[in-house]
Formats: sequence, structure tokens, C-alpha cells
Amino acid sequence: MAATERLREIATRYIDQHADDLYSINKQIHARPEIAHQEVFAHELLTSYLAQQGFEVEKHYALETAFKATMKYGDGPNIAVICEYDALPEIGHGCGHNLIAEAGIGAAIGIKAAMKAFDESTNFGTLTVYGTPAEEGYGGKIAMIQHGCLNDIDFAMMVHGSSFDAGISNLASMLDVRITYHGRNAHAALCPWEGVNAVDAAVHCYNTISAMRQHFKPSWRVHGVINDGGKLPSIIPDRSQMRFFIRALSESDLKQVATKCDQCFRGAAAATGCTVDIDYRKIHGDHYMCMLNNLSMANRYELHASHLGIKFPSYVEQLGLPAGSSDMGNVSQLVPSIHPFFDIGTTVPKHSTAFTEASATLIAHQKTLIAAKSLASVAIDIYMDAQFRQQITQEFNDHKMQS
Repeated sequence: MAATERLREIATRYIDQHADDLYSINKQIHARPEIAHQEVFAHELLTSYLAQQGFEVEKHYALETAFKATMKYGDGPNIAVICEYDALPEIGHGCGHNLIAEAGIGAAIGIKAAMKAFDESTNFGTLTVYGTPAEEGYGGKIAMIQHGCLNDIDFAMMVHGSSFDAGISNLASMLDVRITYHGRNAHAALCPWEGVNAVDAAVHCYNTISAMRQHFKPSWRVHGVINDGGKLPSIIPDRSQMRFFIRALSESDLKQVATKCDQCFRGAAAATGCTVDIDYRKIHGDHYMCMLNNLSMANRYELHASHLGIKFPSYVEQLGLPAGSSDMGNVSQLVPSIHPFFDIGTTVPKHSTAFTEASATLIAHQKTLIAAKSLASVAIDIYMDAQFRQQITQEFNDHKMQS
């Protein structure tokens, strides 16, 4: 334990020594927001810095704006530290991915410093830093999984800025559904009886889903919009289109709520005399899956962060905290993983211009350094403690069998 504690201190000190570098990376990515698959500047910035830090870097890995950077000391476990850096259209870094990049790079260089300080004859392991683009709606990690990026990974971790601190994240499985109703045009004043109103079907669908909510479990989320609601009031619309996101905290619950929604989609067509096309949109042949939180890793993250002054809600309270969906859930289904949230010193919601502003503040940077140090400490514990690794793996295997 003394050796492990010394390595954690080395990692923490190294992160502090490079805090200005990390803040610069954060600010540069924030000032140059790039949406999914267009993260050219961030890709170059992060890979160049990792190369300077002695990592073996593979640019454009699996995807044009993805990367892989590795550091190997011995034949121990391979831990992936994950960075995100894509922005949202129009509002920039309203989800704080500039902070995720800073935290991931910070944790990585801290772990590297600990590795290099250790006896080279010791079987430490491999550190893999993955730059994962296009998290916002395009499932970059799903594509990278299909490319084989997790084939040799034993554990994975990342953090996400928020308005609260939590070791676990309630990331939901999600389906993206497009519903298109087809009716028949007619003059709305002269002979409306000749028409079949596709907008009526969309409205009926929306209302039946709203009526169905009384039968939804509290953790289920269904939200939608009407993308196409006709062109002119004097024309009975022959086409309408809707888009819904369906979310639940398990794959089995997702199937249940999706079945209920599908009945509403089809029932609205039958009730209005329309036909309907339902497209369950695939993201690289899959969908965003729920986060399988590894509590052994999450509890250790909380322990280390608490030593740095962070206070966490109870586990029960954390189960009630809000979250959306992420392709990190897909990673967690394959290897033991964590995705803690850290408070960046704001109460404003994510995906807002206010959060964009909050993610650029000094306090957000300072909170990110704590998250980076905590991640690095968890990784060091995994490398150094075979019993801890076994505990993590056993929990993961047990959970997978139950699900």
C-alpha cells in the first residue's frame, strides 16, 4: 500500500505541475468548437501533446478524428482512459467535452508519470488513451468498438462535467425512431372528405403517447417532435414525420417501453386511415446502451475524490440523479467501466449556452483537475492490486450474468 500511495502522489503532483498545459488544452478546444466527425483541431492538439509526453500515438485511428495513444510498462492489465471533444451544433461546448478532454489527458499523463517512476522490472501494464469523436448522436465509440478497439482492453474510464458529483451515471439505453405517416392530398376547403390527413395521425400519435405516460415507469423517458407538419393550411397533408427518442435504464425496460410506443405509432395510423413507416435508426448497426456502472471502481473513484475535498450524495440519491444517454454505455457492456460526473461549479443544465459559458471558467478547470487525479488514482490501484482487479472483474461478470 505504501508503494501504491507513493505512485498516486506522483501522479497527482505531475498533474498539478502540468495544470497550465491542461488548462490551455481545455481553453483551446472550447474556443474552437467542432461538431461530430469534424474535430480536426482537437484531434491534432491532443495527439501532439500526448506525443510530447512520450506516448506512442496513432492518429486517425478507426475514425478520421479518433486516436489511440499508448504507454506500456510490463504485461499487466490494459486500462483505457477515454477522451471526448466534439461540440454541439450552434451552442459549442454546451456538454463540456472540452473538460472531458482535459480530464482524460490529465489522468493519462499522471498515470504515465507513476509508471515511469516505478521499477521497470515490475509488471505494471499498458495505458491506452482513446480519443473518441462524435459522441453527440453519432456513436463514435460504437464505431470504434466494431473496429476492435476494446479487444485488448481490460478496464475503461472517463469522467463528465455536470452540476453535481456522482461516482455512477444513470446513462440510459436509447432508441432513435423516425415515424412517417402517409395520407392523401385534397383541397382543405373544397373537398376535405377526399383527403386523408397525415398530420392528424402525427397529432394522434403524440397525444396517445402522452396518455400512455401514466403507465410509464419513473425512469422511462420518451420525447418527440413533429418534423414535417404539412406545407399549407389549404392542402390536406399527405405526409407527416415525427422523431422520438425512447430511453430506459436497462435493455429489458427499453424493449417494454418501445413496444408500447410502437403500438401508439401504428394505432395512430389505423385511427386516421393513414399508412405508416417506422424507422428504428441504427448507429453503426447498434444503439446507445445503458451504463453498466462498476461499483467497485466507482466507489474507489469517490474515495480518492473525497480525499481531495469532494462530497458525494449517497448511492440511493445518486440513483435518482438525471442523465441522458452516451456511447460510453456500449463500452461498459463489454469491459468494466466508470463514467463519474463532477460538479463544475454551476447549476445550469447541460446542452445550453449557459453550460457552454460555465465549462470555460477557472473553477470548471480546477474541478476537472480533481477529476483527473481521481481517475489516475483508480487506474494506479487497478495496476497495483490484483485482488482489486479480481473484485472488479467478478462484479462485472456477475452483473452480466444477471442481465
